[in-house]
Amino acid sequence: MDSLLTTYITLVCVSGVFNVFLCIYAFSKKSEIPGANTFIVYTAALSIYCFGYAFGLAGDTLWQVKLWTTVEYIGMPFSAPLGLLLVLNYLGRKVSGKAAAAMFVIPAISLIMVATNDYHHLFYKSMQLREGMPAALVRIEIGEWYIVHGIYTFSCLLASVVMLLRRWNQTRKTYRLQLATLICGQLIPMTAAFLYLLGVAPGGLDPVPIVMCITSALYIWAMVSVKMLTVVPIAKETIFESMGEGVIVLDTEERLIDFNRAASIMIPTLRPSLFGNTLDEVWKRLTGSPFPVVRHSEGMLEELAWTAEGEQRCYQIRSSVVRHRNGDKAGSLFMLIDVTELKRLQRDLEHLAYYDGLTQIYNRTQFITRSREMMKECRETGLSFSVVLFDIDHFKNVNDSFGHDTGDKLIVHVVTVCKRLLTGDMLFGRYGGEEFVIALPSATLREAAGLAERLRAALEAEPLPTANGQIVVTSSFGAAQATDLVDTLESLLHAADEALYVSKRGGRNRVSVQ
Repeated sequence: MDSLLTTYITLVCVSGVFNVFLCIYAFSKKSEIPGANTFIVYTAALSIYCFGYAFGLAGDTLWQVKLWTTVEYIGMPFSAPLGLLLVLNYLGRKVSGKAAAAMFVIPAISLIMVATNDYHHLFYKSMQLREGMPAALVRIEIGEWYIVHGIYTFSCLLASVVMLLRRWNQTRKTYRLQLATLICGQLIPMTAAFLYLLGVAPGGLDPVPIVMCITSALYIWAMVSVKMLTVVPIAKETIFESMGEGVIVLDTEERLIDFNRAASIMIPTLRPSLFGNTLDEVWKRLTGSPFPVVRHSEGMLEELAWTAEGEQRCYQIRSSVVRHRNGDKAGSLFMLIDVTELKRLQRDLEHLAYYDGLTQIYNRTQFITRSREMMKECRETGLSFSVVLFDIDHFKNVNDSFGHDTGDKLIVHVVTVCKRLLTGDMLFGRYGGEEFVIALPSATLREAAGLAERLRAALEAEPLPTANGQIVVTSSFGAAQATDLVDTLESLLHAADEALYVSKRGGRNRVSVQ
């Protein structure tokens, strides 16, 4: 028995040395290892566990065994949740600070229970030396909290193994060696602990510190040879969930089978409970109508408007076929790209291109473009077409006397008054600084002159109120009708401009025709 005990102590010490080496190695490579702090504390806890157990085996009295058992529990109960955190970090799963702290509540209680066991006997009901055996080999009767501690430790190890095994098929062959090492690093101690709890360990000794020699050696080999923890694979599901674009996955029958976090944010009413329903059925539940996008062609690119939380969003939808390795269709994938801001920017740019920034009526370029089309339609249908050109009288004096801010307000005021008398089929545009133009489809020269007179009278009758009084507004108008001689928009505008100058030379605030 002494020979067996010596061998155990030696192997346990080797395990402790290996873990110290891993701790120092991880500290030296801290900048290269994701989650290095967790691995450093993990290996430090294992080192304390191994050395505490080794010193306990070498103890001569029951008191010394109890002392080193307490030291052992400074590391041992914390190693299992630390290993679980290490696995979660490797798999790319974030753990909040509160959740991480909660994982160490039971280990902390276990440490306190072992240190104070003589006062309550909740961890060990009794510890007695075995007659004729070394002092380290004691007969123990476990207490209630020992069972809690054992279940929790085993659960952490089992959870780590299960999560790593589930990742196996999603891991490329290049990374499976380090994944296998991590699995062994959790599975071997779990198996040894299970055998110890069943009471089949040789000599009643805890085999876990012994097998740690094997797992630590595996870790050393893997970190040096395959860069374990330094080069960590990014799992497919991690990429899927971290994508900024929403992704909806359908099977061959167009039934919803998956979606990522971005899709659930874009469409908040999308829920896992809808899995198994066709996309049309899902959309009917969400909106009352079938999915509005045609989805027969691969590489389809369409747009979808969707209102989320009271705000309308616009998504560009790209489709692609998902295939098995043999080329058979496995399903389809829809990627939703939020183009709301892009569409808003496009609308703003179009508005700037078409409308005057101050008055929000057509600018000169857009007015001419639309008027030319309108004139062509009127000519083809045999209808009359006229234009009215006018400007604000003595506008320069307003700017000089009251400032450009007031001048801008006067321009807006003129547009506001004129809009009341214009109908939807008339084109109204800002032709220049204080000059405006109106295109009148189906209007004769007499009708154009009549509208101009009504506008002139309305402007004169409604002065612009200011802080220091009112500014009376008058305008000079010129009207012209398209004829055989005046057969282009340019010649028509030129004729209206000549009529406008007739009004100016005649004393302003009047209407002239050409």
